[in-house]
Amino acid sequence: MADPASYRPQTGEIPTNPGVYRFRDPHGQVIYVGKAKNLRSRLNSYFANPGGLLPKTFAMVHTASSVEWTVVGSELESLQLEYTWIKEFKPRFNVMFRDDKSYPYLAVTMAEKYPRVQVLRGERRKGTRYFGPFTAGAIRDTMDTLLRVFPVRSCSAGVLKRAEASGRPCLLGYIDKCAAPCVSRISAEDHRALAEDFCTFMGGEAKPFVARLEKDMAAAVAELDYERAARIRDDIVALKKVFERNAVVLAEGTDADVFALHEDELEAAVQVFHVRGGRIRGQRGWVVEKVEDSTTPDLVEHLLQQVYGDEAGIQGRLPREVLVPAEPSNAPELAEWLSGLRGARVDIRVPQRGDKAALLSTVRENAEHALKLHKSRRAGDLTLRSQALQELQEALELPVALMRIECFDISHVQGTNVVGSMVVVEDGLPKKSDYRKFSVTGAAANDDTAAMHDVLTRRFRNYLQEQAGLAEAARKPGHQASLEAAAAVAVADTTTPAPRSKFAYPPNLVVVDGGKPQVNAAARALAELGIEDVYVVGLAKRLEEVWLPDSDFPVILPRASAGLYLLQRIRDEAHRFAISFHRQKRGKAMTVSALDGVPGLGDSKRKALLAEFGSVKSIKAATAEELTGAKGIGPSLAAAIVRHFNSDDGDGAATVPAINMTTGEILET
Repeated sequence: MADPASYRPQTGEIPTNPGVYRFRDPHGQVIYVGKAKNLRSRLNSYFANPGGLLPKTFAMVHTASSVEWTVVGSELESLQLEYTWIKEFKPRFNVMFRDDKSYPYLAVTMAEKYPRVQVLRGERRKGTRYFGPFTAGAIRDTMDTLLRVFPVRSCSAGVLKRAEASGRPCLLGYIDKCAAPCVSRISAEDHRALAEDFCTFMGGEAKPFVARLEKDMAAAVAELDYERAARIRDDIVALKKVFERNAVVLAEGTDADVFALHEDELEAAVQVFHVRGGRIRGQRGWVVEKVEDSTTPDLVEHLLQQVYGDEAGIQGRLPREVLVPAEPSNAPELAEWLSGLRGARVDIRVPQRGDKAALLSTVRENAEHALKLHKSRRAGDLTLRSQALQELQEALELPVALMRIECFDISHVQGTNVVGSMVVVEDGLPKKSDYRKFSVTGAAANDDTAAMHDVLTRRFRNYLQEQAGLAEAARKPGHQASLEAAAAVAVADTTTPAPRSKFAYPPNLVVVDGGKPQVNAAARALAELGIEDVYVVGLAKRLEEVWLPDSDFPVILPRASAGLYLLQRIRDEAHRFAISFHRQKRGKAMTVSALDGVPGLGDSKRKALLAEFGSVKSIKAATAEELTGAKGIGPSLAAAIVRHFNSDDGDGAATVPAINMTTGEILET
C-alpha cells in the first residue's frame, strides 16, 4: 500500500482554478476521477489527514501512486470533462455514474403532440432535444425552476391519458407548473411554442426571457403589487442561475481540436483539448524539448504532423476545425493534408475573439501550469539532482564529486557596458548568496574571450588573496587562543551573523557560456594563477555541445540527459543574472546629465537645481545670481556652472576651471 506523502504535490504547484483531477495506480491506470471548484483546496484535502478519510477514499489514496489535473474555465466544464473521463477510463473508485446509467440529461420530446420535459439517461432518442449533462440534484432543481416560467407538460403518457379522459388536470396543472394542454387550457400550437421557448432558453438564449420578466416586474411595482414583483424577481434570479449552470464550452455542434503552447528557451509544454459537440471530450498534454531557433509556428507545424500523422484511422476522429496559438508558415498545405486524412475539409485557424479564443486561453493556462510543474519537479527532485551530478562527473571523466559548480557569462551590447556574472550551484541547487557580478573595463572589454579571462582571473585572484590572508593570520602568535575565544563568543552570541568571505570556497567545476575559445581563455586564467583541481568546461548554446580545454572535439550529452539539463539550467541562470546587471549598468549610463561635468556639483545639488529650474535648458539660461537661489548653490559654484555652459566647446568638458572648495576661489587652467 503506497504512502500518499510519496506522491503528494507541493501546495504551490496546484492551481486554484476549477478543474478535473485523476489518481493513477503504479501501473498507470486511472483509478479515480473527480472535479473541483478549487483544485488546490480539494487535492490538499486528500493528503492533509489521510487517517480521517472515509474508508473508500482512504483505500483510493493508498492505492494510487500519482495524481494529475486539468484546469478548465468553469464548474460546468469540469462536470462535462469528469463525465467524459469516467466513461472513458471506468475508474474503479468512482461510484457515482459508474453503473449502467449515464449522466442525466434534460430532454424535451418535440416529436410528441404535446412535448414533454423529462429527465433521460442512456441512448438518445429520435425527435428529442437534449440539454446537459447535469448532476442528479442539479437537474431536478433546474427542471422545477424552469417549469415556473415555462409550464411545459412533464407528466407521463398514462397521466396525460387519464387527465384527458376525466377532464381534470394533474397536480402540476393546479399549482401552475403545467399549462394543462390535456384539458385545453392551452392549444397544442401554443403549448408547442412554449416548449420551443423552453428549448431556446436551454440553448443559451436567456436574455430575451430575462428582459421580458424584468419588464413584468417593473409593471408589478408600478401597480404596487409587490408580492407579484417579488415572485418575478425570484424567477429572474433562478433563470440567471440556470443559464450560468447550463452554459456550454462552445456552440452545440462545434467539433474542434484546440492546441496551446507555453515555452521557454529549452522546452515547450503542449496541451490539446478535443471538443466534440461543443463540449470537451478529451485532453492530452506533454512536454517536448525545443530545437534551437525553432519558432512557435514551427512548433505548431511539427505538432500537428506528429499528432495526426502517427494516428491510424484518423478519418473518423479528425475534427472540422483545428485551433492553434500561431498559424504555421505552410498553413494551406497543412490544411490540405489534414483534409485528405479526414476525407472532408479541415480549417486551421487562430481564434482572435469570442468563446473559441477564451477556450484557447484556458488550454494555454493548462500548458503553463504543466511546464511549471515539470520544471519544479525536475529541479527539486533529489534523485534527479543526484543523477544529473553523477552523469556529469562520468561524462566529463572527473575524479571528484561535483559538490559546487560555478558558471560564468559575459553580457554587452556591441562592446559597451561589458559585464560578467557568476552563479553558484551547490548539490544541484542554486546558492544565490554566493552570486557575484563583475564590471569589465579597459582592454579586457575588447572581446568575449578577454572579458572571460579577466573575470576568471579576478574571481580566483580574490580567492588566493583570501587564502593568503587566512594563512597569515594563522601564523600570528596567539591565533589559537583567539580562535577559542571567538568560538566561546559564538556559542553565547547566536544573533550576530559571522563574517562571510567573498571567494573563500573554490568550485569543483567551472562552466563558461561559450565554446572552445571561451573555455581555453578560462583555463588559461586558472593556469596563470596556479589554480589546480578546478575543472573547466564550456556549453556552446547553438548545439548544446560541452567543450573541454585543449580538446578538438566536444562531448555530446544525450538531449534527454539529466546532466545536460542541469548544465543548461545553470547556463541560463548565469545568462539571466548577467543581462540583469548589464541592463542596470546601461540604464545608469544612459541617464548621464549635462551637469555631471561641473566640479563640486554632487547629486543632491544637481537635484536641487533641477527642482528649482525644472530643466537643464533653464539652468543653462540662468545667471549666476539666479542660480544662487537654489538650495546649496553658493556664488562660487554658481559662477562655475555658468562658465561650464559658456565654454567654447559647448559642454565645458575640457575647459571647466578647477575650484578651491575651501576658499571658493576659481583657479584658471
